[in-house]
Amino acid sequence: MQLKLKPIALQDILLPNDNINYEKWSVVACDQFTSQPEYWEELRQRIGNEPSTYDLILPEVYLENMCDEIIDGINQKMYDYINQGILKNIGPSMILVERKTLNGKTRLGLMLSIDLEAYDYRDFTKPHIRTTENTIISRIPPRVRIRKDAPLELTHVMLLANDPEKHILRNLFKRKDEFQVVYNFDLNMKGGHIRGYQITDCDKVINDFYSLIKDEDDPILFIVGDGNHSLATAKTHWETLKPTLSDSDLIDHPARFALVEVVNIFDDGLDFEGIHRILFNIEDDFLDGLQNAIDQEVETWVYTKKTGKIPFYMPKSTALAYEQIQNYIDDYLTYHPDVMIDYIHGDEELISICNKHKDSLGIHMPILDSKDLFPFIQMGKILPRKSFSIGSATAKRYYLESRYIKKIDI
Repeated sequence: MQLKLKPIALQDILLPNDNINYEKWSVVACDQFTSQPEYWEELRQRIGNEPSTYDLILPEVYLENMCDEIIDGINQKMYDYINQGILKNIGPSMILVERKTLNGKTRLGLMLSIDLEAYDYRDFTKPHIRTTENTIISRIPPRVRIRKDAPLELTHVMLLANDPEKHILRNLFKRKDEFQVVYNFDLNMKGGHIRGYQITDCDKVINDFYSLIKDEDDPILFIVGDGNHSLATAKTHWETLKPTLSDSDLIDHPARFALVEVVNIFDDGLDFEGIHRILFNIEDDFLDGLQNAIDQEVETWVYTKKTGKIPFYMPKSTALAYEQIQNYIDDYLTYHPDVMIDYIHGDEELISICNKHKDSLGIHMPILDSKDLFPFIQMGKILPRKSFSIGSATAKRYYLESRYIKKIDI
């Protein structure tokens, strides 16, 4: 299929040079373990002073401490790594990713770049690349502040493709011996193992993805699986930059593109999990109010340190359950500014965090069926934020590959 707009782009990919300890270089997505600073403290100690993506990101557990000095420090560290030759450019490429997680499953992905002109997070749009969850506009400006002067982009964005026959990535994997292995190591902090194969002849795989588009009037290609707000940040930065550029720069400026990992939604190693809610400094009336405000059709549970697990009832429809519960919480937070919320992966983590905070309440949320997601988005609907998670926290993308988002003279 010939497209006037090419959503998939071939851009240079940067990796750490061969002398870098990849196990210490690569760290989990910044939006994980947001209520567990001990995770990040242990990781910091493990890395020490060696080069690491830890120093190129701001873990969201520390987001309230963000200031210009911290952002300047991140940007300076990026320039240091560039100038010190810590990064190597492997050229215009894709990388086939073989990720083995602790649950024993293998997930296949493909690192590639997308054209941000083919993506939109706003309502009532039909771009080739679509958001799956409500974008909270207030969360974008702090992230744009970090990206605005950064020379590099690191990514934990994961896009989903709709390939029910599982042909595209599986066929690439059958040919893995033809490709150069560009990394192969154990990820730190129980992240499993990752191996990457460089692909430079990409025309066929690009056309294979384009062949998944079934309706030219509604040309959905990818949907966002992880990193909705990170991709929205990249889009916002590009839209802000565009008016300052010449016509030639508008065509190929590196900020026009974003690095992502594409995974087939039907991949055997792809696990969908619910994202639980924890509220802190909660008052006694909250739970009764929530229960009375939503449909009571199926049983789940809530947890407090005082009561342990107790039954709770929510709508049978997973999408409706997230919508009703999140709407009530958002409204409640408006009138109770002292109450805080966090979004947690895993039952054990939910209980552990609640046990550390006596005035907290954990809500155990259901799992969205992955086969329902593309049809739901194709209908023009968007889920509430944090409605599903691709795997547990340790199965998330780790920062590893990067690319320039500024024109850099080396």
